[in-house]
Amino acid sequence: MSPDGSEVYFTLQSPYEEVSVIAVLRKKGGKWKKAKLAPFSGKYKDIEASFAPDGLTLYFASNRPLQGEGDAKKDMDIWYVKRRTLKGEWSKPINMGAPINTTGDEFYPSIATNKNLYFTKEKSGPKGKPDIMFSGWNGSTYTTPVPLPDAINTDSDEYNAFIAPDESFVIFGGYRRKDGLGSGDLYISYRDADGNWSKAKNMGKGVNSRYMDFCPFVDWKTKTLYFTSRRSSVTRKNFTTLGDFDSEIFKYENGLSRIYKISLTNILK
Repeated sequence: MSPDGSEVYFTLQSPYEEVSVIAVLRKKGGKWKKAKLAPFSGKYKDIEASFAPDGLTLYFASNRPLQGEGDAKKDMDIWYVKRRTLKGEWSKPINMGAPINTTGDEFYPSIATNKNLYFTKEKSGPKGKPDIMFSGWNGSTYTTPVPLPDAINTDSDEYNAFIAPDESFVIFGGYRRKDGLGSGDLYISYRDADGNWSKAKNMGKGVNSRYMDFCPFVDWKTKTLYFTSRRSSVTRKNFTTLGDFDSEIFKYENGLSRIYKISLTNILK
């Protein structure tokens, strides 16, 4: 979601991720218009768009070739597009390059107000598992990425980190951790005045389910957490018509990746 709340960029993909694009919703006259394909997406696998706090740069992950047209790359890199004004046209996608991107997968970028970058790097942990990475902006370039401390990264999978604009907390996904509720859960860790991160805490049943919960984003103005979940409330019952059957399996909570929201007013400390 853009900082002014007028645009939403989100991923649309097939259930087995054969195809994946980024779509955009725009609000006009207080109402959301029909979703459209983002102008920079449609040919390659594009996922996980994320605004810079000024709304003029949009980051995302893609397997597009490094230069021009051609075959898709085998790995995902972090890219970005820029615009001069909030109503302006996006530039052509630009690869972030080294030291952020490597020959492995980098995805789910999240940018703080000071331009520090948090993202997921595949197979970077001690057991070849994905970790949450940090790269600081020094005023001209990004520093060599380093994994966040053990308070956040474990021997399990950590991914999809959303950083608060002021870096006061991070919300991320953790897969099958010991205190998990099922599959993937959302966790939160707070950073103190000395830059130390608290031990990540499971966000609990108010947020998580026994299914896969992932891809967090916080609307900072309204303190609303948006996230993706594959939760399902489909139940077995006696069906007398196919209409009854369709109504049950095509309900919102049917195991497909859907977007949910919850207020963080009583959750954030």
